[in-house]
Amino acid sequence: MTIRTEPMTVNVGPQHPSTHGVFRVRITFDGEDIVEVEPVLGYLHRGTEKLAEERNYVQVVTLTDRLDYTSSMINNQAYCLAVEQLLGIEAPPRGKYLRTLTAELQRIASHLIAVGFFVQELGAFGTPLMYTFRSRERILDLFEMLCGARITVSYMRPGGVFSDTPPDFWPALDQFLADFEGELEEIENLLLSNEILMVRTRGVSPLPRDVAINCSVSGPVLRASGVNWDWRKIAPYDAYDQVDFDVPLGSNGDNYDRFWVRMQEVRQSLRIVRQCIAQIEPGPVRLELPMVLRAEPGAEAYGRVEASKGELGFYLVSDGGVSPYRCKIRSPSLINLTITEHLLLGWKLADMIVSLGSVDINMGEVDR
Repeated sequence: MTIRTEPMTVNVGPQHPSTHGVFRVRITFDGEDIVEVEPVLGYLHRGTEKLAEERNYVQVVTLTDRLDYTSSMINNQAYCLAVEQLLGIEAPPRGKYLRTLTAELQRIASHLIAVGFFVQELGAFGTPLMYTFRSRERILDLFEMLCGARITVSYMRPGGVFSDTPPDFWPALDQFLADFEGELEEIENLLLSNEILMVRTRGVSPLPRDVAINCSVSGPVLRASGVNWDWRKIAPYDAYDQVDFDVPLGSNGDNYDRFWVRMQEVRQSLRIVRQCIAQIEPGPVRLELPMVLRAEPGAEAYGRVEASKGELGFYLVSDGGVSPYRCKIRSPSLINLTITEHLLLGWKLADMIVSLGSVDINMGEVDR
């Protein structure tokens, strides 16, 4: 016998941890089935783009750390590339390699957080999360050796990086790489073939290839749907044209594929880091530039990178002053939220929490 139910609208967030910060979603249920979804943004808006227009070009670097605060190094990289394009300059080779190396370490750290919390939302009670945090802390130790900071690093600068590596950095990095092989294998053995994980994620919230393209999503979410698009391959920047790596692709675009792609990308990032170690040579890490930078009036630039969550871009316009006349940020977390309705309609509340986790959004760069 079919039981007649009345639709009920429920607010999830903005305080709920499973909405990944101050994100609110209004969901209308028919029984347990989701029939209507409305994402609500704007609770964290800090005016980063406008603040960038009131600081000089170097001071803006600190603002980029606080966008996706789990991926600060890559945020630094995107902004610095935009400024360098605006000024018509290029970082020295050693600076490029240090950027590439630290960006890939940051990608590993970001993906570890994404995987850890994704599995936590499946009800794993903390064990996989602690495994991923254990390895992430080792990466943050390396960042602290480089610049004295762990989260908001501000390590990169227009024209290169803040400073060269201390002598004990390279042995510590080698030790991390040696230890992390076993730690990553432990995580893979625990998760990749886990029956509960596969039952809860395979075939759940699939994102067809054409929908992913039409919604302009990028990063692991796009590649999980089988679209071979990675800016590190298509338009290499810094030292990415000097290293070899593969682009993992999913086939179904479901929650499992989005998780799987991130796990495989950690392996590829390790390949890139090892190649950077083998190829980097002594030399300057930063150009000798004036304390206050100025670009030609009317100059404009768009610096983009393949961030851990997708395409991160900074569009800058100069009026000849010491600050950007206009700054616009293309944040992957915001664009990737356009698929919210496609992922959630027809599924249930428990699936919704996991599907949002599979997108790996960060509200710091959504409400920028």
